Amino acid sequence: MLIDNIFIDTSAWVALADSDDINHKKAAAIYPTLLKKHRSLFTTNLIVAETYILILRALGHEAAIKFIENINASTRIIKIYSTEDIEKDAEKILKKYSDQDFSYTDAVSFAIMNKQKIKKAFCFDTHFETMRFVKIPHNLI
Repeated sequence: MLIDNIFIDTSAWVALADSDDINHKKAAAIYPTLLKKHRSLFTTNLIVAETYILILRALGHEAAIKFIENINASTRIIKIYSTEDIEKDAEKILKKYSDQDFSYTDAVSFAIMNKQKIKKAFCFDTHFETMRFVKIPHNLI
């Protein structure tokens, strides 16, 4: 039985791609289970852009292109594009949480998760917990 949707952040994509990443083993162990148990895996165009450049810098062009090709080839990964309305919501989040160091990509992610009613994020970024999302793997970090 497939359960609720899950959001995937840059930190998880990078951990999956880079075997030298501190969270690689955790990410590699969790990701296959997420694919089996969740209806859809959501990410954003901003996360794809952010992940691409981080993989490019750490692992080179071939690995970065492979990341994009894998995202595009998947029927389970839904890439949501930032819109003007989503960005307005993200800017409200950035203004409201002036005590936090959220990136613009983080704020767009939070706005999308709120709009799509996604409660869980596969990530290694504590900002998701700050926004009261359930961080997967929450019990492993």
